[in-house]
Amino acid sequence: MSADIVNLRRVRKAKSKAGKVEKAAANRVRFGRTKAERDREALEQARVRRVFEGTRREGEGQDSSKDDK
Repeated sequence: MSADIVNLRRVRKAKSKAGKVEKAAANRVRFGRTKAERDREALEQARVRRVFEGTRREGEGQDSSKDDK
């Protein structure tokens, strides 16, 4: 008839930690990318931007009335 003694503070902390671990796992799946993946994407975007800017013609995208003044 002996019961296990339970420290409620420890139980609350363990439950809170388990909830945080589950939330972190869900966030990793939802938002997670490795640093290498982020760096690779940033380099690719920079390359595309350079290529795009390199194909622009002189004066394209500028207001011609500013050049007349």
